[in-house]
Amino acid sequence: MASATIFRLVFYFLSFLCLLSVAFSDDLQTLLSIKTAFQDSNTRIFDSWEPNAPHCSFSGITCDSSGFVKEIELSHQNLTGLLPLSSFCQLKSLEKLSLGFNYLHGLVTEDLNKCFSLKYLDLGNNFFSGSFPDISSINGLVSLYANCSGFSGTFPWNSLRNMTYLQVLSIGDNPFDRTQFPQVILNLTKLNWLYLSNCSIEGNIPDEIGNLVELIDLELSENYLIGEIPKTITKLTKLWQLELYSNQLTGELPPGFGNLTNLELFDASDNHLHGNLSEIRFLIKLKSLQLFQNQFSGELPPELGDFKYLVNLSLYTNKLTGSLPQKLGSWADFIFIDVSENFFTGPIPPDMCKKGTMKKLLMLQNNFTGEIPDTYANCTTLIRFRVSKNRLSGQVPSGIWGLPNAELIDVAENDLEGPVTSDIGKAKSLGQLLLAYNRLNGELPFEISKSSSLVSIDLSFNNFSGKIPEEIGELKQLTSLQIQGNAFSGSIPDSLGSCHSINDVNMAKNMLSGSIPSSLGSLPALNFLNLSRNQLSGPIPGTLSSLRLNLLDLSENRLTGSIPDSLLTEANNGSFTGNLGLCSEKIRGFRRCSPQSGASGHLRTVLVCLAFATIALLASLLAFCYLKKKRQNIGERSLKEDSWDLKPFHVLTFTEDDILDSIKRENLIGKGGSGNVYRVVVGNGKELAVKHIWHTDDRRKIGSSTPILNKRGTKCKEFDAEVQTLSSIRHVNVVKLYCSISSEDSSLLVYEYMPNGSLWDRLHTCNKLQLDWETRYEIALGAAKGLEYLHHGYDRPVIHRDVKSSNILLDEELKPRIADFGLAKIVQANSMKESTQIIAGTHGYIAPEYAYTNKVNEKSDLYSFGVVLMELVTGKRPIEPEFGEHKDIVDWVCGNLKTRESIVRMVDPTIPEVYRDNAIKVLKIAIHCTARLPAGRPTMRTVVQMLEDAQPCELIRIIVSKDGGDKQ
Repeated sequence: MASATIFRLVFYFLSFLCLLSVAFSDDLQTLLSIKTAFQDSNTRIFDSWEPNAPHCSFSGITCDSSGFVKEIELSHQNLTGLLPLSSFCQLKSLEKLSLGFNYLHGLVTEDLNKCFSLKYLDLGNNFFSGSFPDISSINGLVSLYANCSGFSGTFPWNSLRNMTYLQVLSIGDNPFDRTQFPQVILNLTKLNWLYLSNCSIEGNIPDEIGNLVELIDLELSENYLIGEIPKTITKLTKLWQLELYSNQLTGELPPGFGNLTNLELFDASDNHLHGNLSEIRFLIKLKSLQLFQNQFSGELPPELGDFKYLVNLSLYTNKLTGSLPQKLGSWADFIFIDVSENFFTGPIPPDMCKKGTMKKLLMLQNNFTGEIPDTYANCTTLIRFRVSKNRLSGQVPSGIWGLPNAELIDVAENDLEGPVTSDIGKAKSLGQLLLAYNRLNGELPFEISKSSSLVSIDLSFNNFSGKIPEEIGELKQLTSLQIQGNAFSGSIPDSLGSCHSINDVNMAKNMLSGSIPSSLGSLPALNFLNLSRNQLSGPIPGTLSSLRLNLLDLSENRLTGSIPDSLLTEANNGSFTGNLGLCSEKIRGFRRCSPQSGASGHLRTVLVCLAFATIALLASLLAFCYLKKKRQNIGERSLKEDSWDLKPFHVLTFTEDDILDSIKRENLIGKGGSGNVYRVVVGNGKELAVKHIWHTDDRRKIGSSTPILNKRGTKCKEFDAEVQTLSSIRHVNVVKLYCSISSEDSSLLVYEYMPNGSLWDRLHTCNKLQLDWETRYEIALGAAKGLEYLHHGYDRPVIHRDVKSSNILLDEELKPRIADFGLAKIVQANSMKESTQIIAGTHGYIAPEYAYTNKVNEKSDLYSFGVVLMELVTGKRPIEPEFGEHKDIVDWVCGNLKTRESIVRMVDPTIPEVYRDNAIKVLKIAIHCTARLPAGRPTMRTVVQMLEDAQPCELIRIIVSKDGGDKQ
């Protein structure tokens, strides 16, 4: 009997081991199937997931004591693709599934209900679509994160009814259908983290919110909440963070609000709250207090000056009065203050930068008095210093002019005096210097030229004197120079003509003398020029005629000579009055010009110069005509006499002669880097675009009209590349190549004509259209699909290598076509997807890896396409003066990802507000595409999926941290 019992025990034990082995094998196979589902992801997390390795050693996997998979941690891993829920839920012991901050898309199905054992689920910060599924079967959940993931429709609130263990519920930043505050939440008394911001909750905050006494974090911002903050909220004494901003709440802070003594972060900005802030005095642990854009009144509690942890204070646009506590910000590593647009009085607290950490001091439009404290002269961390529209007096501490990180110094509209000191040369980051309407005096130091980031200078209506420094021409980023209403003397610096970005110059009402520099006529961006009420003399430079000025005012000077006819526009009426020496044949009130008028003393010199100029012009014309005739002869010989080889790639409805006869000057519509482009209309009325490429070297012999023929040279290689690529492509979003026509000396590419030009034309030139957001989105998606086809539609991917808005053409319905494959390259089969080493591309679109590898691959196209997306969202060019020296649109966008407000301000203002959040999501995709490291960029296939999930009706808001609510 004993031996039989032992035998049975051994048998059962071996059977149990066998079952365990099978179970372990099941878990291993399930994990390998999950790896397969994410095979397109750019991640190293799966490198250890090998069939012969123990599955409990896989990266991101934690097993229980029995060897079954208990936890999967795959957040922040660049995962792409659909969510393989059926595989995940086969892991019967799975308690934690963390997939947040990835690029997962598509629907989350009801299969999620099969993950019965889950206690922790994180699907947040992805790109899903459709509704969030019913999860009532997972009633053991403790933490649920599904925020910022693209879910829409109605959230299944009732599925939370039996989740009595739930401690974390984070489903904000999803465009759910509008709903009243869900009552089911009020019974989840173990909740300590409730994030419901920006998910379309409306109505009042219910009194029962006070039942959730375990709450540490309560965030209800950016919803449609109305009414007062309920008094019962004061029961939530464990609260660490309370976010109520951007609603329509009314009333006062409830009595007893000071009971929330553990509160560190409080933001109720952008509501309709009123009353005083006396309850705040008890919240001694506050680190950030943001109540801007409300109607609070009364004085700040003096206790605020003793808060030991306060680092952010934003109270702008209220009705607050009295003085600020003088110890304010002196205890902690204070960062930020914005109390603008109130009625504060008294002095500026002197010690807010005592710890050397302050970044922004914004106190404009109040009634502050006294001097600017000397302590801020040493605050080298300051980025923005704005104290304009107050009653400040005395001198500006000299060190403030030279703050090395300051991007904006604004002390305008006060009663300040004294000079701008030479310290200004140390302000290397300074973009705006706003000093108007003070009593500042002295000469403008030449060291201002060393502030090379300056974009805007406004010194107007002060007492500055002396000469304008000649070195001002070194400010290459300068777009606006306002110095009117001072006592500047001497001549206008000729070097100002080197400021090619400048569009607004106002030097009116000074004592400037001498002539107007002709160099001003070389400023391509100049729109406004006001030199009135000075002592300028001499003639009006003819170079001003080349400018496209919206405003010109030269009145009240001592100018002489004739007024150029090209400046006699209706907009310039009155621009020349008060100059007794001027004459005109067309403007009433001016004397008629005689042969001796103007610079009569120099008439002989002018006539001699004119004679020589005429002779030179005639000689040039004769030479030009000779060269032109020679080139025409070559062109006619090449097109009409050479032997041509036509290769069709589609069924043609035109002949070779139809094309050859149409290559003439009157049909020329563009000149590109690889050849001229002609618009051709063939016999049946069909419009075609024809690119004519000479097989020549880029060099030309001086004085020769004959190209240096290089039969298999640069142009021929470009032609071969374009033909090789385009002839095999069949996609609705890639320009169609009908045929090629080649001779020994040149070649023609015949492709479909795009009547609406390029995306660049429609965004940035005088031919631009007011593209609505839906159209921009469709252009983005169509162009992405075209590039996806190039990257993924072949056995070997096609790299375009010059993706830009001017190479995205638009048909009659504004549908996009990817064009200009002169730089395209098919990745060779033996290259192991290595990159090419030919320098190619366009400045502003080129990926940063060029700088250290001189190589391109598919990820380089992704970067360039990200720049195009930024153009569509912002309306900006890739390179703009406002971005700063050596910076482009990518730098500018990344530099503005600080606050919600700064992100919204980047969106093209012509895009309606209802689509702003949609545009921001596309901007988020652009940011992914322009990751500095190529490995951090998604594939083009993923980009298409992300854009498809970002249809205008389904977009969600980008998550940003609110950095003090700076709106100034």
